[in-house]
Amino acid sequence: MKLDVIKLDGAKAGSIDLDEALFGLEPRADILHRVVRWQRAKAQAGTHSVLGKSDVSYSTKKIYRQKGTGGARHGSKKAPIFRHGGVYKGPTPRSHAHDLPKKFRALGLKHALSAKAKAGNLVVLEAAEMAEAKTKLLAQAAKELGWKRVLVIDGASVNENFAKAARNIEGIDVLPSMGANVYDILKRDTLVITKAGVEALEARLK
Repeated sequence: MKLDVIKLDGAKAGSIDLDEALFGLEPRADILHRVVRWQRAKAQAGTHSVLGKSDVSYSTKKIYRQKGTGGARHGSKKAPIFRHGGVYKGPTPRSHAHDLPKKFRALGLKHALSAKAKAGNLVVLEAAEMAEAKTKLLAQAAKELGWKRVLVIDGASVNENFAKAARNIEGIDVLPSMGANVYDILKRDTLVITKAGVEALEARLK
């Protein structure tokens, strides 16, 4: 699969052969869905908590005598049926994470890359580098290239000036190749990968 390589100013910088095993697959929604669910579940805080019957602050004194009242028998005002009583089987802090095989996660990333390539929303950039960390210059370049909601994936490390310039621009996110993930790729309209990023991803996913 051959794709044009561009510079940050929009000028062409040759072409690149992309690995069909990474960028030429037929995207499967079920695979992408499972990987995204795994990512979001792992990121979920799980700090939800309520007070149970043993946690609420009330006297444990029997509220009225057992017999003769004509009402139901009760021993504690902490019971869930009373106002301010404890919650029955409410949520407690826990991890929502579940397992997903490494090979399946890698397959999901391949399908995410292929989905962007098939939709025509994949751009290969020669290098994500800037001489100065100027947000205005990067914002202007992104506007001319038509980038609105974009994820930029670089090689092993991200150019510091480029990262600083992108930090204050809404809609532009920058990640090193090891940070590339299905959720962030699918969330953005355009995926921009540098030549170094393509090489790193091909080495990582082989």
